[in-house]
Amino acid sequence: MADAELAARPAMSLFERYLSVWVLLCIVAGIGLGAALPGAFAAIASAEISRVNLPIAVLVWLMIIPMLLKIDFGALGSVRQHWKGVGVTLFINWAVKPFSMAALGTFFIGWLFAPLLPPGEIPSYIAGLILLAAAPCTAMVFVWSNLCDGEPNYTLSQVALNDLIMVFAFAPIVGLLLGVASIAVPWDTLLLSVVLYIMIPVAIAQLVRAGVLASGGKPALDRLLHVLGPISLVSLLTTLVLLFGFQGEQILAQPLVIVLLAVPILIQVYFNAGLAYWLSRRFGVAWCVAAPAALIGASNFFELAVAAAISLFGIDSGAALATVVGVLVEVPVMLSVVAIVKRSRGWYERQEELA
Repeated sequence: MADAELAARPAMSLFERYLSVWVLLCIVAGIGLGAALPGAFAAIASAEISRVNLPIAVLVWLMIIPMLLKIDFGALGSVRQHWKGVGVTLFINWAVKPFSMAALGTFFIGWLFAPLLPPGEIPSYIAGLILLAAAPCTAMVFVWSNLCDGEPNYTLSQVALNDLIMVFAFAPIVGLLLGVASIAVPWDTLLLSVVLYIMIPVAIAQLVRAGVLASGGKPALDRLLHVLGPISLVSLLTTLVLLFGFQGEQILAQPLVIVLLAVPILIQVYFNAGLAYWLSRRFGVAWCVAAPAALIGASNFFELAVAAAISLFGIDSGAALATVVGVLVEVPVMLSVVAIVKRSRGWYERQEELA
C-alpha cells in the first residue's frame, strides 16, 4: 500500500502545470523553424524505415518509457478492492470513449465544420481524433488523482489494468473505428505501432523497474524518475516542434483548424468524465474513487496517439495535427475537471448520507 501511495501522489511540476503554454511556444517555434530550415525538416522526415520515422520513434520512447516506469503491474491484485469503480472506468475507457469520439469527429469534422476545413484532410483529422481517444492516459492520471485526493490504490491498479488491456485492445479498436469511418487501415503499420510504442516500451520499463527496485528499492526508483521526468517532457516538446515545423504551412493557411479540432475533443472529455462520475454515484462508489474514475475515463494517452498517427499517416498529416491539438488542451481541460469533481463533492456524498 505504501508503494501505491508513493507512486500515485506526485506533485504537479511547473512544467506540467503550464504544458499548454509550452505547446503554444512549440507551435510558434516549429512554424518559424520549418520556414527557416526546410532542408533540415525534409531530412528528418526522410529518416524512415518501414514507415517508422526514426527520430520521432526515439523521442517517443524517451517520452513513454519514464511514464511506464511508474506502473506496478503487481497492483492488479488490488483491483477487486474497488471493483465497482474499476468497472465504471473500464466501461468508459473501452466501450464509450473511442466510439463517442468517432461519432463526435464524424459529426463535427466530417459534417458540421467540413466546409471550413481542407477536404482532403478531413478523413485524416477524424483518424487522429480516434487515435487520441483509443488509449486511456498512463502517467498524468497520477497527477490528476493526487490533485483531487483520489484513492491511490484504485488509481494505480486501474492504470495498470488499462495498460495491460491496451496491449491487446488498442489495434482492434482503432482498426474497427477507422474501418467504420471508411478510412483505409494499414494493418501492418498499426500492428508495428503497437509493438514499437506499447509492447516494447512496457517490457523495457518493467525490466528497468524490477532491476532498480531490486538494487536500490523505492528511493532508487524515485531518483531515476526524477532524472527521467524532464527528459520525457523535453522529448514531448521537441516532437511538437518537429510536427509544427511540418504542419506550419497548413496552419498558417487555415489557423481556424486548431480551434475546430479542439471542439470534439473538449466535448468528449466533459461527456466521458461526467458519465463516469454519474455512473459511480449511481453504483454507490466512494467519492475518493469516483473522482479519479472520472479523470481516468476522460484523459488520453496523447503520447501514444501522436506516435501512432505519425506511423500510420505521416509526420505532416492531419491525423498528427489532430493528436497534437489533444496535447494542447489536455492540461487546462483536465484541471477544470479536477475543479468540478472537488466542488461537487458535497452533492456526490449527500446520496451516501441518504442511503
